[in-house]
Amino acid sequence: MKITKVRLGTISVPLRVPFKTALRSVNSVEDIIVEIHTDTGHIGYGEAPPTGAITGDTTGAILGALNDHIIKTIVGKDVDDFENLLQTLNKCIVHNSSAKAAVDMALYDLYGQLYNIPVYKMLGGGKNKIITDITISVNDPDEMARDTKVAIDRGYDTIKVKVGVNPDLDIARLTAVRAAAGPNTLIRIDANQAWTPKQAVKLLNKMQDKGLDIEFVEQPVKGRDFEGLKYVTERSYVPVMADESVFSVEDAFKIMQMGAADLINIKLMKCGGIYNALKIASAAEVYGVECMLGCMLEAKVSVNAAVHLACAKNIITKIDLDGPVLCSEDPVLGGAVFNEKEITLPNAPGLGIKGIEGIRYFD
Repeated sequence: MKITKVRLGTISVPLRVPFKTALRSVNSVEDIIVEIHTDTGHIGYGEAPPTGAITGDTTGAILGALNDHIIKTIVGKDVDDFENLLQTLNKCIVHNSSAKAAVDMALYDLYGQLYNIPVYKMLGGGKNKIITDITISVNDPDEMARDTKVAIDRGYDTIKVKVGVNPDLDIARLTAVRAAAGPNTLIRIDANQAWTPKQAVKLLNKMQDKGLDIEFVEQPVKGRDFEGLKYVTERSYVPVMADESVFSVEDAFKIMQMGAADLINIKLMKCGGIYNALKIASAAEVYGVECMLGCMLEAKVSVNAAVHLACAKNIITKIDLDGPVLCSEDPVLGGAVFNEKEITLPNAPGLGIKGIEGIRYFD
């Protein structure tokens, strides 16, 4: 199975409601789609969201990395030479993790199709079902309480609450959300780097003193402030998860060696795909640090790939793969079935994707 060409396009998927965090506000998913074609007629699918505020990868940057570097290094290569192919992908350009992730998942898709096995089984997984949380965007407390009630009515028992916009409101936000959610709902929060270390400790401990019962906080401080992250971890009653601090296995090792976080959030778009995510998961296994498998605001192609990884690794104990259920429609044929909080993988080879509707191709 040799790679003959790569086609690029875009998809646009509207959201149910605007997605708001401390870093950005989004009304629709506008992602790059990668199709890797082969001489056997098989196609591997990948997806890259432009999230410049987080990864630095804009639409132009993703297309430039693909057209100027990545595509020319993989066309003509044999999918069966899988390890070398993935190493070539990672060495052909520095950074540009989203473009690499899109190609990485498409290659895993093809390798699974080559040997007629689902990717999660190829990675050693025995389960095909996981449970995700759902995200509540940062807004005024009353609106967040209403959104929480909608999520509970949809059957979610774990919600992730965005905070950090005007931190003085964060206690009121969480108080309103907890009142709407009731005592039996897990609440995890995501500050998206919005707080200072001292501010984070003060807010988090006040939340727990008020009985808000926060499961953990994601990335309370700036991503590269490892010392600040450690400061919060050592002083907060709330467990701390590193997210934007972890773009590579080297980042993960450093944070775990420092004891700078209690948990690690793995995202394919940050680390460059399944190949590198597996390295982070292995490092976490060595240190005994549980992981969450998360996503950017993505459609089902790339989230589907993350589901395969989540089903394969026991060190991944928490799931934040709600991108597709935040969308008002699904253009992807096949792949994982998202039934609100329950995500189920079919027993189809590769990533199980049969096609994507509405792609606007560049060629």
